[in-house]
Amino acid sequence: MTEEKKGVIYATLTYMMWGILPIYWKLLDHVGSGEILTGRVFWSFWFTLLLVLLLGMGKKFASDLKGLLKSKKDFFSLLAASYLISLNWFLFIWAVTNDHLVETSLGYYINPLVSVLLGVFFLKERLMPAQRVAFVLAAIGVTILTVSYGQFPWLAFLLAFSFGFYGLIKKTIRLNALRGLALETMFVLPVAIGYYVFLFATGRAEFLNVGLETDVLIMLSGAATALPLVLFAMGAQRIPLYLIGFLQYIAPTSMLILGVFVYGESFGSTDLLSFTLIWTALVLFTLSKVMNMKVVKKEQA
Repeated sequence: MTEEKKGVIYATLTYMMWGILPIYWKLLDHVGSGEILTGRVFWSFWFTLLLVLLLGMGKKFASDLKGLLKSKKDFFSLLAASYLISLNWFLFIWAVTNDHLVETSLGYYINPLVSVLLGVFFLKERLMPAQRVAFVLAAIGVTILTVSYGQFPWLAFLLAFSFGFYGLIKKTIRLNALRGLALETMFVLPVAIGYYVFLFATGRAEFLNVGLETDVLIMLSGAATALPLVLFAMGAQRIPLYLIGFLQYIAPTSMLILGVFVYGESFGSTDLLSFTLIWTALVLFTLSKVMNMKVVKKEQA
């Protein structure tokens, strides 16, 4: 098997795992979103730290931390990224446990477009004509949804923008995916521990007070968070960016299917029209990126 095929398998597994992750959080819908997030941060840190040590990356992890402490810009950038991804996790968990999977999928469909928009504003990147058309189509789709819902889809946009800004900041800091997650969760760990202390002190904690199944699910949330990232890192190293661009839509598509066909969320003809416009925008956007990459390769050859 070629390295590229291995990369496709790893990346596909990653997006499939992210796509079915809502099933995991649904099993914990009797636990408050804040406590689920706290458990996810707490156990993600210890699980990723254990993986870092088992994979012999302890010295590199220490070196990463020293580098961050020497650079105030990198330190505060990663600190901001840590809290942005925590916000994204909280919104995602809340959305899933409160039956908003369709809107969640919308958020992750428009995320690539939001990321490009942030690149235009903050990195002075230029939009190709096809990408401009894609933005117009997506904007029409979102406008139709806004009118049909009677309100702007804030949840979808908060998910897209929190992850978009997280990605923008991460572009400026070069860190291994696994070690980066360990550092990010380490920055949020004091808040998570503080919230756990508050929950136990006030008798509101579900962890250790409901049952073994709940305790195990909360503890394994660290593995559920870290494993897809490890697979993604393995896949991204072996395949070109345009393939990642195509494969990334597996996750929101899986969420949409789960929301409509498994959990019975509403998805009428207006939703279909809006999503079709957004899907068309994404196809146009992705194809334009592929064509651009091919032109760049020819020029470099």
